[in-house]
Amino acid sequence: MVKIRLRRMGAHKKPFYRIVVADSRAPRDGRFIEELGYYDPMKNPADIKIDEEKAKKWLATGAQPTDTVKKLFRNSGIV
Repeated sequence: MVKIRLRRMGAHKKPFYRIVVADSRAPRDGRFIEELGYYDPMKNPADIKIDEEKAKKWLATGAQPTDTVKKLFRNSGIV
């Protein structure tokens, strides 16, 4: 199963996330298929950038977003 989820990056206590498409069996920060954008919760307001075309393509092919990614998509107007 393919999932759209967050990949944690950044320094200790300064998280920065990349939104990626990955196999559900792959580790959280491990191998991924494609990068769709990023999410920086440390900025005020949070900085979100998502490639809408790629996200819609993956959703159409059956990729399942996690709850957090679903919320980010909703805020960005993708879903």
